[in-house]
Amino acid sequence: MQPKKPDLRFKEFSDAWDKKRLSALLFEHKERNYQREFDRNDVLSVSRNNGIVNQIEHLGRSYAGASVLNYHIVRKNDIVYTKSPLALNPYGIIKANKNKEGIVSTLYAVYRCKKNVNSDFIDFYFSLDDHLNKYLRPLVQKGAKNDMKINNQRVLIDPIYIPKTEREQEKISSFLTSVDNKIEQLINKETLLQQYKKGVMQKIFNQEIRFKKDDGSEFEKWKYKNGDKIFKPITNKNHNSDLPVLAISQEFGAVPREMINYKISVTKKSISTYKVVEEGDFIISLRSFQGGIEYSNYKGICSPAYIILRPFIDVNRSFYKFYFKTDRYIRLLNRHIEGIRDGKMISYRQFSDIKLPYPSPAEQSKIADFLSSIDSRIEKVQNKLKQTKEFKKGLLQRMFV
Repeated sequence: MQPKKPDLRFKEFSDAWDKKRLSALLFEHKERNYQREFDRNDVLSVSRNNGIVNQIEHLGRSYAGASVLNYHIVRKNDIVYTKSPLALNPYGIIKANKNKEGIVSTLYAVYRCKKNVNSDFIDFYFSLDDHLNKYLRPLVQKGAKNDMKINNQRVLIDPIYIPKTEREQEKISSFLTSVDNKIEQLINKETLLQQYKKGVMQKIFNQEIRFKKDDGSEFEKWKYKNGDKIFKPITNKNHNSDLPVLAISQEFGAVPREMINYKISVTKKSISTYKVVEEGDFIISLRSFQGGIEYSNYKGICSPAYIILRPFIDVNRSFYKFYFKTDRYIRLLNRHIEGIRDGKMISYRQFSDIKLPYPSPAEQSKIADFLSSIDSRIEKVQNKLKQTKEFKKGLLQRMFV
C-alpha cells in the first residue's frame, strides 16, 4: 500500500501518516451533570460555522428541559458529535470544544482525546465537508423521519489518517488556528463597520448630521413629498425574453438569478409577461414590509407581481437606495399597511401615502457619496474575508490526507 502523505507539509516532517481507527484516538466519556455543576445557562450548542458555543449566546435562549442533571458534561478540548442533519452535512457534525465548559443533551455523543492526540487537529480534520461526510456516510443509518441511527461507539470504528507525532498535529493546528483568528478579526471588522453605517444612517436621516455645500454654507431645509410625487410605477413588457431574469431578495437586492444560484423553472409564455427593469429602478417585493424596497444595479426582467418604481423628478437614486433600507422607513411602511399579511404585496397607493424626505439633489449626492464610501470599505473587508476563507479551504484540502 502506497504511504499516505499530505500535499502541503512543514519541511521538518517527512514520515508517512498513520491510518488509525478513531477508537485508537478518542474514547467516549460519560460524565454527567449529576452534581449540578452546570445549569440551564450553561447548555451548549454545536454549530457548523461557530463550533461549540453557549446556546443562549448563539440562539438567544436555552432550549433545555426543566432538568439538566442527566446532560453530558463537555470539558475544554472534548470532541462532540451531534446527530442532527444539516444541508451540507447530512450525517451530522464533529467539533472540538475550544471555548467554555458546559453541558449538552444526551442526544449528543461526547469524546475525549487519548494521549498524543491533539483535539484541534481532529476538529480541523472534520471541518472539511468531504472528510466529514465520507467518514460518517457508511456508519449512519437514516430513520423514516431523517433521524440518525448510530450508537456512540460505532462512530469510532472507521479509520482516518493522522501524523505519527503530536508535534506535527500541533503545528498544523496552530497554523490553521492563526488563519481562523484572521477570519474572526475580519468578521468583527465587518460587524463594526455595519454597526457604524447603521448608526450614521440613523443620524443622517434624522438630520442630526447635516452636510454643507462646497462653499461651506448650509443646505436648505429638507422638504417632504409623498411617494407618488417622486416615483411612478413602470410596466414595460417590451422585450424579447432575452434579458436576464432578476431575483428580488432582501440580501442581494435585484440581481440575475444565476449570480446567486437561484433556480426556478418558468415557461416562455410566462416570461413574455415579465416587466423590464432598468438599472437604477426600485422594486417593491413581497418582503418589503420586512426589509424595505430593493434597488437594481442590473437591467433585466422580473415577475409582473412586482411593482417597479422609477423617479420622475431630479433625485440621486443612491440616496433613496439607502433611505428605503432604514429602520425608520420600514417602520413607516408598516404603520401605513397595518394589518397586511405575510405574502401580500404592498400597493403603489400604500407606498404613495408615505412622505419621503427630499433634500436638495446636491445634498442627496453628498449623503449618497458618504454612505457609498462606507459600503466600499465594507465590500473590501467582505472580499478579504471571502479570500481568507477560500485560502483556509485550500489549506484543509492540501494539509490533510
